Amino acid sequence: MPYADVGGNVRIFYTDDGDGPPLLLVHGWGTDSHQWSWHIDALAARHRVIAADLRGHGYSSVPEQGNTPRLMAADLAVLLDRLGLPEVVAVGHSMGGQVVSILAVEHPDRVRALVTLDPGYGLTDGVAARFPEMIASLRGEHPHAAAEAIDEWCTNAATPTVIRRWHKRRLYGMAPHVLAEAFEAMFTGPEAIGTRPASDDYLARRRCPVLSIWADPERARWEAGLLKHPASRVVCWDGSSHRLHEERPAEFVHLLAGWLRTLRK
Repeated sequence: MPYADVGGNVRIFYTDDGDGPPLLLVHGWGTDSHQWSWHIDALAARHRVIAADLRGHGYSSVPEQGNTPRLMAADLAVLLDRLGLPEVVAVGHSMGGQVVSILAVEHPDRVRALVTLDPGYGLTDGVAARFPEMIASLRGEHPHAAAEAIDEWCTNAATPTVIRRWHKRRLYGMAPHVLAEAFEAMFTGPEAIGTRPASDDYLARRRCPVLSIWADPERARWEAGLLKHPASRVVCWDGSSHRLHEERPAEFVHLLAGWLRTLRK
């Protein structure tokens, strides 16, 4: 499997499958590109599918600092250069939804369209009030147990046991400093875009078509008001958990394929 040097002594692991219009798949916090194992084969039937491990995650380099969504997005821009891909449809789940949105804002010529899956932005003050305590626990004596407690929010009765176990195993394999630094950079750091109104201000700068799939009806309605491109679409799978695309992989692939067809008309 290939690696790409993206600068700053960071090497990114990625897989490259299929042929056709390119898709870039970006995983969430505390996991890796194995998260797309439910989807790659179906997507690669019609697309070239690049699935990358973000810095600090999976088989990619684990720098002592700089494990932030903004630098992760910069890494992906370099990865696209290394692969000779002028533009992609970028797909991101959770923190990956932040990362691909940053890629679309800071490198608009590289992102033809954007797909976000229950993305890690748009959190309200009530939720955000708990983040300093969570970050402190991630920097405490038992960071993996703290990460597991945070991850419990990501599942519900719709989530199969195998998916719960899969994510728990990956969390416990993560470097604790990456878990803490990435979470802080998403939500409370000086450049964080995870909470409102910072989310509103930054995401309104996206100009490409956006397909956004949510489990939360309120956040789905909120994001619908930020989208600029007429081909953009917001979908809510009420009753699903944060792991919605893993719980409903065939439905996600079908929805994505149908939306991409509308962009070609």
